[in-house]
Amino acid sequence: LECFLSIAFKTQDFYPLAKDVNILFDELEAVSSPCKDDDSLLHPGNLTSTSDDASRLEAGGETVPERNKLNGLYFRDGKCRIDYILVYRKSNPQIEKREVFERNIRAEGLQMEKESSLINSDIIFVKLHAPWEVLGRYAEQMNVRMPFRRKIYYLPRRYKFMSRIDKQISRFRRWLPKKPMRLDKETLPDLEENDCYTAPFSQQRIHHFIIHNKETFFNNATRSRIVHHILQRIKYEEGKNKIGLNRLLTNGSYEAAFPLHEGSYRSKNSIRTHGAENHRHLLYECWASWGVWYKYQPLDLVRRYFGEKIGLYFAWLGWYTGMLFPAAFIGLFVFLYGVTTLDHCQVSKEVCQATDIIMCPVCDKYCPFMRLSDSCVYAKVTHLFDNGATVFFAVFMAVWATVFLEFWKRRRAVIAYDWDLIDWEEEEEEIRPQFEAKYSKKERMNPISGKPEPYQAFTDKCSRLIVSASGIFFMICVVIAAVFGIVIYRVVTVSTFAAFKWALIRNNSQVATTGTAVCINFCIIMLLNVLYEKVALLLTNLEQPRTESEWENSFTLKMFLFQFVNLNSSTFYIAFFLGRFTGHPGAYLRLINRWRLEECHPSGCLIDLCMQMGIIMVLKQTWNNFMELGYPLIQNWWTRRKVRQEHGPERKISFPQWEKDYNLQPMNAYGLFDEYLEMILQFGFTTIFVAAFPLAPLLALLNNIIEIRLDAYKFVTQWRRPLASRAKDIGIWYGILEGIGILSVITNAFVIAITSDFIPRLVYAYKYGPCAGQGEAGQKCMVGYVNASLSVFRISDFENRSEPESDGSEFSGTPLKYCRYRDYRDPPHSLVPYGYTLQFWHVLAARLAFIIVFEHLVFCIKHLISYLIPDLPKDLRDRMRREKYLIQEMMYEAELERLQKERKERKKNGKVHHNEWP
Repeated sequence: LECFLSIAFKTQDFYPLAKDVNILFDELEAVSSPCKDDDSLLHPGNLTSTSDDASRLEAGGETVPERNKLNGLYFRDGKCRIDYILVYRKSNPQIEKREVFERNIRAEGLQMEKESSLINSDIIFVKLHAPWEVLGRYAEQMNVRMPFRRKIYYLPRRYKFMSRIDKQISRFRRWLPKKPMRLDKETLPDLEENDCYTAPFSQQRIHHFIIHNKETFFNNATRSRIVHHILQRIKYEEGKNKIGLNRLLTNGSYEAAFPLHEGSYRSKNSIRTHGAENHRHLLYECWASWGVWYKYQPLDLVRRYFGEKIGLYFAWLGWYTGMLFPAAFIGLFVFLYGVTTLDHCQVSKEVCQATDIIMCPVCDKYCPFMRLSDSCVYAKVTHLFDNGATVFFAVFMAVWATVFLEFWKRRRAVIAYDWDLIDWEEEEEEIRPQFEAKYSKKERMNPISGKPEPYQAFTDKCSRLIVSASGIFFMICVVIAAVFGIVIYRVVTVSTFAAFKWALIRNNSQVATTGTAVCINFCIIMLLNVLYEKVALLLTNLEQPRTESEWENSFTLKMFLFQFVNLNSSTFYIAFFLGRFTGHPGAYLRLINRWRLEECHPSGCLIDLCMQMGIIMVLKQTWNNFMELGYPLIQNWWTRRKVRQEHGPERKISFPQWEKDYNLQPMNAYGLFDEYLEMILQFGFTTIFVAAFPLAPLLALLNNIIEIRLDAYKFVTQWRRPLASRAKDIGIWYGILEGIGILSVITNAFVIAITSDFIPRLVYAYKYGPCAGQGEAGQKCMVGYVNASLSVFRISDFENRSEPESDGSEFSGTPLKYCRYRDYRDPPHSLVPYGYTLQFWHVLAARLAFIIVFEHLVFCIKHLISYLIPDLPKDLRDRMRREKYLIQEMMYEAELERLQKERKERKKNGKVHHNEWP
C-alpha cells in the first residue's frame, strides 16, 4: 500500500470517473511546539477550573487559549491539549522509579505538567501532551490509519420493477411517522473520518493527507492511544523486565492512568437550541439518555469517542437486540398458544380429574401418599411450556441462531468497510511488553515484516499450555463437585420439607426443594465466579501470549468455560438426569447407598427445568445490572459525599476535568470481557434450553433494551474514559456463539425427546390410544394417556427404609394395597414383576429416532441457510470493486503524469536523448 501511495499521489489530476473526489493538500507550517515543558514546577490546583465552559465540537481552526485555560482540558498556557493523565501520591515510596520513568518520558519528546489535587494535597496529577513531532513519529510506527481522500458514493442500479415497488412503499410511508427510531441528522456532527479512505500515516507523504489543522488532525482518542503506546515501552529501571506503565500501576508507583473525557456530559443550555458542548455531551443526549431508548445508536460517534473495539461491541449488542424481536414474538406466541389450549388439553384434564389415582411417596418415610389430582396446577403450568408448538419453536430458534450469526457477518462487513477496518490485520498489533521482556534474549525473523522479534520456543509454549489445560480441568471438576453438593442437598431436603410443620411447605415439598436449591446454586455461582477470575488470570499470564488479542482470547476462553459450566451444570442435571436413574418403588437407586435419588413431580420434570431457568435468568440479569450500574453509582456518590463533608456543603468547588475523571470509577481491567460474557451467557440461555422455556427470548429482549442504555450511561457518566483501541470484529466471541448454536440443536433435541412428554404422547396417540392405526393425533386420541403412563406398585413390596409412616387409610378408610408411579413397567403379579413393558421400548425407540431426525433436519437447514446467505452484501462488494478500479486508474494516471514531468524537465535541462522511446 505504501508503494502504491508513493506512485498514486504524485498527481492531483485524477481519472474523470473520480472527478467528484476532493483531495486537500494543505501546506504544512513549520513544526514548532508552542508548549513549554515546566513539569519540574508543581502547581497547586486551580479553583476556577470548570467544565461548564468546555469548548464546542471542533469544526476546524484553533480554539482560543484563554478559553482553553478554563475548561480543564489543556495545559496552563491554554495551547497544549492534555492527552493523558498519570496520578500518584507524594507519600508513595516509589520515588526513584517515578523519577526515572518521567525523565524517560521527557526524553521521548512528551511534555509534562504537574498539579496537586484540590481536596488532597498528597495526590499529584501528571498531565502529558504529545507534540506534533512525537505524534507523527509514533503514528508512523503504529501504522495509524489517517484520511487521505474522500470516499466515492454512487447509487446502485435498480431495475424498473424494483423502482415501482419503492414508489409504492414511499407512498405508504407518508401515512406513517417519519423514521421515529432514527436520530436527527442535524444533531449529529458530520465526522470527516467516515467519509474518507485512510492509509497508514507516513511523514514522507504527509502532503497527501487531509490536514486542515495540525492540532485536530489526530483526534483525542488517537492521541491518547499513541501516548499510551509510548508509556508502555518506557523504562523505569535498568533491565529488560523494568519497562511499561502497567508494571508501575501494578507495583503502586502510580495510582491511575487514563485519558480525559471531553468535558462535562451536562449543559445548562438545551442541545436543540445551543447545540452540544462536546462529544461527551452529545453522546449523553443522543445515546445514554433514557428518553432515546427506542432510537438507533449513533455508532459512528461512539466509535470516534471510545474507539472501534467498543463501537463494535455496541453494534453487536444492538444487532442482537434487534434480532431478538422475532424470537421473542414467536416465543410469546407459543406461550399464549399453551394458554388458549389449556382448557382443551386432554392430559391436564385427566390429571385434574384423577381423584381415585393414588401416587406413591416421592421420598422415604416422611413423604405421604397423594392423589394425582393434587398436581393439577403443575400439570396446567407444564402445558403452557410443553405443548404442540414447542417442537416448531425449537426448530425456529435453531434456524434463528444461524440467521443471526450469518446476518451479523454481513453487518460486520459493512461496519468494517465504513470504519476502514477491512485491511486492518492482527499482524499490525504490537507485541505485549511482558512477552517482549520475557523472551527478548531469543529473537527470530518475522516472515511478514522481515524484522527480528522475540521468540517463544515450542517446548516452552507446550509445557505452559499443558499446565494451563490441567488448571482448567481441575476447576471444571470443582464445578462438578459443587453440583454434586446441590444434588445431595436436594435429596436430603425433600424429606425435611415433607415433614415440615407448615402445611403449605409440606404439601409442596418438591417445589420448595427446587426453589431453595436454585437460590443456593445461584449463591455458589456468584462465589465461584470470584475464584474463576483469579485462576483464569493466573493461567493466562502463565501462558505468556504474544499479543494483546491473543491474551484476551485465551483469557476469554477460560472464563467462558468456567462460567458456562458453572451456570449451566445444574440445568443440565435437571434436564437430563433428574428422575432418570431413580429405579422404581421397592428397588430404588441410592446415593452412597444412603440417600434415595430425587424423583420428578407427578406432572413431569419440565416444571423443575422451567423454574431453574426462570430464577437463574432473572436473578443473574438483575445482579449484573446492579453491579454494572448500581455499584459505580454508589461509589461515585460516596466520593462526592466525602468531598462535601471535608469542604462543607456551602462551598461549591469547581473541579478541573482531570480531578472529575479521577473521582469516577475505572473501567474493568479486562475491558469489554464482562459485557460480552453477560450477553453470551444470555444467548446460551436463550437458545440451549429454549424448548423448555419459550419466554427466555422475551426476557432477554426486555433486559437488552435496558442493557444498552445502562452500558451507555455507565461509559459516558460513571466510568473514566477507556483507552480507544482498534478491532476488526468481536474476536473469539463469534466462535463461541457458533459453538452455542450447535450445542443448542443437540440440547433442544434431547429436551423434547427426554425431558418433555411430547414423544410418549405421540407414541400413545398413534400406537396405543383410541386412534391407534388411524393416522390421527388429536386431543380425542389422548383419552386414557395418563392411566397408560402410570405403573402399579404393591405397597407390601416396599423396603423397610422406604416404607412410609402413613398407610394411606385417609383416602378410602382402609389401608392402601397399591399405588401408582410414572414408568412403563409390568404389574407386580406378572411373570416378571416390574419389568419393562413393550410400550417402554417403543417410547425409547421413538425418542432416539426423534433425536437423530431432529438434529439432521435442523443441521441441514442451518447449513443451507449459511450457504445461501453471502458474507458480503452485493452493494458492498460492488463498492469495494469500484474502489479497486478507481485506484488502478489513479495509479495509471499518476505514473503517466510523472513520466511526462520528467520528460519536460529533461528537455529544459537540454538532456534530450535522440534514441528516447517515443
